[in-house]
Amino acid sequence: MDVSQPLTVRRYPDPAAALRLIKPITWFPPMWAYVCGVISSGVSPSGQWYLVLLGVLLAGPIVCGMSQAANDWCDRHVDAINEPDRPIPSGRIPGRWGLWIALGMSVLSLFVGWQLGPWGFAATVVGVLAAWAYSAEPVRMKRSGWWGPGLVGLSYETLPWITGAAVLSAGAPRAEVLLIALLYGLGAHGIMTLNDFKALEGDRQMGVNSLPVTLGPRKAAQVACLVMAVPQIIVMVLLALWGQVTHAAGIFTVLYLQFWAMTVMFKDPRAKAPWYNGTGVTLYVAGMMVAAFALRGLG
Repeated sequence: MDVSQPLTVRRYPDPAAALRLIKPITWFPPMWAYVCGVISSGVSPSGQWYLVLLGVLLAGPIVCGMSQAANDWCDRHVDAINEPDRPIPSGRIPGRWGLWIALGMSVLSLFVGWQLGPWGFAATVVGVLAAWAYSAEPVRMKRSGWWGPGLVGLSYETLPWITGAAVLSAGAPRAEVLLIALLYGLGAHGIMTLNDFKALEGDRQMGVNSLPVTLGPRKAAQVACLVMAVPQIIVMVLLALWGQVTHAAGIFTVLYLQFWAMTVMFKDPRAKAPWYNGTGVTLYVAGMMVAAFALRGLG
């Protein structure tokens, strides 16, 4: 006797899948960068803690979460190949709910950004536009292994760093803050390239020209590490020239440890890229905080 039952098609998103859609694990870099900006501004947050907390909430769960939802919606066909258990291709986020969540969070981002004044709102507009430009047609900068990771790196590190400094300062950050924030955003291009390793097969089939696809895993890993290392070397030299020798030594230490982690990854780049994302990237963002305190000392 046939006892099989038809599959149940969901009408509404599964709450656990909706949380996975906005990927809490990805919130940390922009939240961390915003705090770096606050510290580097040299302005005491006393009496302005709400600006710090609201900015961290905006940078992480709201704007970054929105960008993840938008990316998953626009990548649903790629994910069906790479990771069919993801919320949208698995059907746990049914129909167009992935799109509605991304659009709704875009509106929420702008509303919260408005509460941070003109600098915070302007940065939010840039962040929202960058998220959609990265993922959505016809722009879809994700197709390029050079422009896509660059846009994400600047959006995840440089933009929230500058925003945190500007919101606390109620004006344009100092030139030194802008320069260091830009350097760490450029270096984050390498982090995004390593993150592309997990989608190698789907990207190849769907015409996404990530560096692991166009250069191959080994050369892409080498390029990613070079792109991460050079800005940190420049930061180290600048801090030393600005008289922040102790902090420059701190940058040297975390960079030296990254070089060790790179040698481990180069033995098997495709298999070790996720490991490096947990080890080398942690050291990278630790250096960001060291640089933030050095800038605070300059201020």
